[in-house]
Amino acid sequence: MSGPLHGLIVLDLTQLVQGPFATQILGDLGAEIIKVEPPKGDWMRHFALDNLYIEGESVSFMAFNRNKRSIVVDLKHEDGVNLIKRLAEKADIVVENFRPGVMERLGVGYDTLSAINPRLIYCGSSGFGNSGPYVKRPGQDILIQAMTGIATLTGKGDDAPMVPGVSLADLTAGLHIVYGVLAALYTREQTGQGQRVDVNLYSSLLTYITQEMGLFLNGGRAPQRSNAGIPNAYTGAPYGVYETADGHIAIGMNPLNKLAALLGVDGYETVESNNVMDDRDAIKAQLAGAFRSRTTQAWLDILLAEDIWCGPVMSMADVEQDPQVAANEMIVSFDHPTAGTVRGMGIPVKFSQTPGTVRRPSPLKGQHSGDILREMGFADDEIQRLTDEGVVQ
Repeated sequence: MSGPLHGLIVLDLTQLVQGPFATQILGDLGAEIIKVEPPKGDWMRHFALDNLYIEGESVSFMAFNRNKRSIVVDLKHEDGVNLIKRLAEKADIVVENFRPGVMERLGVGYDTLSAINPRLIYCGSSGFGNSGPYVKRPGQDILIQAMTGIATLTGKGDDAPMVPGVSLADLTAGLHIVYGVLAALYTREQTGQGQRVDVNLYSSLLTYITQEMGLFLNGGRAPQRSNAGIPNAYTGAPYGVYETADGHIAIGMNPLNKLAALLGVDGYETVESNNVMDDRDAIKAQLAGAFRSRTTQAWLDILLAEDIWCGPVMSMADVEQDPQVAANEMIVSFDHPTAGTVRGMGIPVKFSQTPGTVRRPSPLKGQHSGDILREMGFADDEIQRLTDEGVVQ
């Protein structure tokens, strides 16, 4: 057995990030992922961060699509729709991230597929959900981040609202897809019945402000960002990032008097709070002057010995060389048929008996169409006809 989900078949009709990230996790854990692509391929094949393509292969696509096999199906063709129905007969899970209603219009929505396979777990992931005033709006990561209020919590007080530099909405929704389908699978073990699971970017990312919104909804004030750059609008000194003699250091919620004493800063001997809101910018500025007197490593040596919550601010290059990253096996390599050796992030969850593995690189478009169809019971002459008619590639 290779991975705790070995034996599960996932029909993956997703593109871009949130869906492919979710199905990649399922694949890392051993599930068989059949990636169904349109004739032009997944949208992410034609987009790459920093426009980096290796031998024509998008680094962004490769980041989210390992441990999958690809089949190209034209869902605008009646035989393509029928093909999906036949694949769904043997699938355990279907995941799609079309806008609400698209799968139904194509003839492969939940009601249709669950009638064919009542044990099927069907997960739809959208931008805003299946009902409400925003159903027809585009659901893209930066739009969702802006609408959840996160941008008003990030940055300095005088800055424009600031969106964090990673795809928080997409990645969070991907994790929610994973736990949603796994919970539905557990229910199926008890009842024998599949069900529909719905995830959306907006609701998923709103869970990231659970603490902040909990404060606001229960009589708290509106967020006010720190002019000194304290990372959370509702957090006080000494929390934050500080410049050192050769870089930066991050400081968590520590008793102000203890930290100030170690820095040699007077005046806070009786302030035991780890979250001083009054004059937080002035306090941070005073601490900042002390931090600039030593290197990051020198401060780490001093502060960690006293159990101060702190850590270095690291670059991508630093992360690559970090010994804890290596110990956790969080950078892995695999051989791609076109791009050669590709490096990426490892599998963060470890299993003692059924470890996840990187068994396959991201697939070429339609690389496994014939193999998948044969495994699903299609005869060679039928596969040839579907290929000749452009239904599959």
